[in-house]
Amino acid sequence: MSIIGNVIKTAIEIKNTLTPEVKNAYEAQQDQLTNLLSKAEKTSFGLFYNFAEIRKSENPIEAFSKAVPIHDYDLIHNEWWHQQQDKPNITWPGQPKYFALSSGTTGKESKRIPVTDEMLACFRSVGISQVESLSNFDFPPEFFEKDVLMLSSSADLEKHKDHLEGEISGINTSNLPSWFDGFYKPGLEIASIPDWDDRVVAIAEAAPEWDIVALAGIPSWIQMMLEKIIETHNLKNIHELWPNLRVYASGGVAFEPYRESLERLMGYPLIYMDTYLASEGFFAYTARPDTMNMQLALKHGIFYEFIPFDETGFDETGNLLEDPKVLSIEEVEEDKDYALLVSTPAGAWRYMIGDTIKFTDLDRYEIRISGRTKYFLNVVGSQLSEDKINNAVNQLAQEMDVEINEFSVAAVKDDNDEYIHQWVLGTKADIDAEKATERLDAILQDLNKNYKVAREKALKGVSVRTVPSQQVYDWLASRKKKGGQIKMPKVMKSEMMEDLMAYLDEQ
Repeated sequence: MSIIGNVIKTAIEIKNTLTPEVKNAYEAQQDQLTNLLSKAEKTSFGLFYNFAEIRKSENPIEAFSKAVPIHDYDLIHNEWWHQQQDKPNITWPGQPKYFALSSGTTGKESKRIPVTDEMLACFRSVGISQVESLSNFDFPPEFFEKDVLMLSSSADLEKHKDHLEGEISGINTSNLPSWFDGFYKPGLEIASIPDWDDRVVAIAEAAPEWDIVALAGIPSWIQMMLEKIIETHNLKNIHELWPNLRVYASGGVAFEPYRESLERLMGYPLIYMDTYLASEGFFAYTARPDTMNMQLALKHGIFYEFIPFDETGFDETGNLLEDPKVLSIEEVEEDKDYALLVSTPAGAWRYMIGDTIKFTDLDRYEIRISGRTKYFLNVVGSQLSEDKINNAVNQLAQEMDVEINEFSVAAVKDDNDEYIHQWVLGTKADIDAEKATERLDAILQDLNKNYKVAREKALKGVSVRTVPSQQVYDWLASRKKKGGQIKMPKVMKSEMMEDLMAYLDEQ
């Protein structure tokens, strides 16, 4: 009899019942903003923009939006964040204890995002709410007694002056609450192994000692880890080793391209959840069964604003307008793309993190990530969003009965100095590149009228190169982009695509 499991499950159910739902999202968000302003009003940033007056104003959200400019990483880092290594109280009280190094998927260099104690508390608060939401799923009491495997970047953080640096998943792993120690796998010792391949080998060797019920991590790296475990122990599927495995919490990238290949590693289907956890915050998570849409965390210390990802917010190349339209939570609509702005207890203010989202259910404030503002291919008017790219590749994979796990596209010039779309598709089976080119082009023309017009005018061709998925991972590794938090950019600049193609030519 699962006495401990029953106790934990009952406690979660009671807590979830007692936790009030967000009835008025605008009021909840105004509370988050005024709390942030109050805590930061005596910082250099707060004094410069007069946070005290904004907080006391009749409409703090409107006053904040008018007074404080929108920041991307370069602007806030160059004007404010760079001072935090040597001086306290710049954009948040005190100095950050940690800096999260982003993978730099859309920029040339890794970003250094401040992570304060208050920000870590925010991560934990959203995480606890996610655990509480498990009461919405019909899990048996035994589920709550077993192990959770979280595949992160290395928890062995680097010391730099008076702070520590690493990827956000590694920082969070090194700060897990003590009550979670008994459930967390692979454990801090293995999680701190610096080299990714060595870490996966250690996980595979220790795997028989664990009784895993849930996995969490980026799909491509979870898949590689499971394949290593299956190979090491000569298994038919992972359920031969972990028969109680029930849940996979995805995050970081679109899940659908990986669904089929992951399911081949299972003995029976899992419950899939999604999470929206970035270096800048933990923003949303799947909170109910039968969907992968995510509930926005509206009362955990983060204030959100939304820029329509259309002509009122961005130009035709995906760059922010000088005076974009910005909406509050009560002004958004379902099924429209918005670029997300966040203000956080790490001292990020009206910070555009680069993601676009869509609200799928405004009654529940559920969202899904629809793409990146920079993953928008429009060099010759093709107007390809990440959503359209994902949908087209998924349809191609179904038609050709092949798994396409990794893919990317860039607008490049051919030998005649005319633009074409160069695609690289990572697969585990040989496919006809000529047929793939023809079908992918046709699918995109059906999905997107702007792409069809571009193909009739300035976009002179499409080229598809198919390679083993492993070659894509090897290229990432050669550029020091390998590990639990690293993602393959779906849209590349021409220089990055040329680098990838040159690498593939050498193989």
